[in-house]
Amino acid sequence: MKNRTIGIAALAAVAAFAFTAAAQAQQSGMSFFVTSVGSPKGADFGGLAGADKHCQALAAAVGAGNKTWRAYLSTQASGATAAVNARDRIGKGPWQNAKGVVIAKDVAELHGTNNLTKQTAITEKGAVVNGRGDTPNQHDILTGTQPDGTAFAAGEDRTCGNWTKSGDGAAIVGHHDRTGLDTSPPALSWNSSHPTRGCSAEDLPKTGGAGLLYCFAAD
Repeated sequence: MKNRTIGIAALAAVAAFAFTAAAQAQQSGMSFFVTSVGSPKGADFGGLAGADKHCQALAAAVGAGNKTWRAYLSTQASGATAAVNARDRIGKGPWQNAKGVVIAKDVAELHGTNNLTKQTAITEKGAVVNGRGDTPNQHDILTGTQPDGTAFAAGEDRTCGNWTKSGDGAAIVGHHDRTGLDTSPPALSWNSSHPTRGCSAEDLPKTGGAGLLYCFAAD
């Protein structure tokens, strides 16, 4: 009986190891994810470089740190500094999630008829992110971008001070679950739905967010 118990335990350990190895193999091929956590400073990531670092660190934690990760964020022109378009930062594609599902084959498809849904826009850990109807709703994903992936013109803040503000200001968000308050196209947009009611970690949940980002492997 004792030997049988040891044998069962050994088989369970082997099965657990195989499952973990398979999961890590899938994640090593991952080239897109929604961050499982945001910044403690809300929309303030210290600019694009800090947002990219956030994506890189989360990817590395699940064995996918050998790629160059970029946050899908735009910035607005400021003084002599030119605007940056989110669509120009993320490479050429194709991109697949942590479970190997392709969400878009290239930049054009990503901004057209893509495969982004609540079930495919998952975290680096392979978890589904809460959407409309869940508690809490966390479908607001920070982007600061227009539907075609380009930056807004300088003027009204759409990027929480180019991702350096954690107080007053606003940022455009998309809905990873493709749902909104009505049935018009902007409300259903994955990358450009509405502005936030502030930039702090306390403000972002007011419209259904948690300061999460879309991350893409650019190489």
